[in-house]
Amino acid sequence: MPEGIKFFTGNAHKGLADEIAGYLDIPVGDATVTEFSDGEIMVQINENVRGSDVFVLQPTSMPVNRNIMEILLMVDALKRASAGRITAVIPYYGYARQDRKVQPRVPISAKLVADLITAAGTNRVLTMDLHAAQIQGFFNIPVDNLYASPVLLDYIQEKYNVENLVIVSPDAGGVERARSFAKKLQCSIAITDKRREAANVSEIMNVIGEVEGKDTVILDDMVDTGGTTIQAAEALKEKGANRIVAACTHAVLSGSAVEKLNCSVLEELIVTNTIPLDSKKEQCKKLTVLSIASLIGEAIRRINEESSISSLFV
Repeated sequence: MPEGIKFFTGNAHKGLADEIAGYLDIPVGDATVTEFSDGEIMVQINENVRGSDVFVLQPTSMPVNRNIMEILLMVDALKRASAGRITAVIPYYGYARQDRKVQPRVPISAKLVADLITAAGTNRVLTMDLHAAQIQGFFNIPVDNLYASPVLLDYIQEKYNVENLVIVSPDAGGVERARSFAKKLQCSIAITDKRREAANVSEIMNVIGEVEGKDTVILDDMVDTGGTTIQAAEALKEKGANRIVAACTHAVLSGSAVEKLNCSVLEELIVTNTIPLDSKKEQCKKLTVLSIASLIGEAIRRINEESSISSLFV
């Protein structure tokens, strides 16, 4: 059991919190997170945290704004309770796609959220597969950006024939991720040429690479509406791909994504549980959910012990 550690969670993902606490062999801290009749969130820490090394788990997934407010208020409550160090554990970092100005008069929302988390009193952030790695630079505090690739790699190596496998990037921006993944599996890569006409609307134009007769894995950091992934799958099917599966870290699955996935040519969508997926897993039989609890739990243990976590950045 780690020394002097306290582990709390908001309401966003109690299932993952229980798994992490089980890995660390510590209880989930006693905290009340509720709301007044007008919707204001009320937080109370019900145990002593003075001088403790405190970790607060809260993915900022749907409902995004409520979950962000929960973690801000929890961090503020812990700071005012004289916690020794507060680490915000954010498996899924909301607003990450708004990390730059792509048109005039728009905010850089990922930076604003980083400022809010820091201003609340957070001393350190532990997250996973940021949409853009440079978001780490939006914080003036240490940020550990873990990767879910070890969990995904183990599953793919166990289930699929690596010798006939092609890792597919759904757009040019994901080529580095696909290349790194393919290098570990010692297989080739392909790229789908995507042209986006509007937010959450995309069109797959072409496939660059040899996929005919191959088993293909479309690799991305997240699947939101599912449009990009499904169109990439259709393009691969037209090019003669044998088996078509997709893998991502964050299964946002907003809107009608589950229905579209059920009707798609995808054989399987492999995801992690950075976002709670209990109801969606029941609705989508193609969904395979892998746990990242041991990865985050090990990072928490090493941060608490002030030991290196570099070996976790696979």
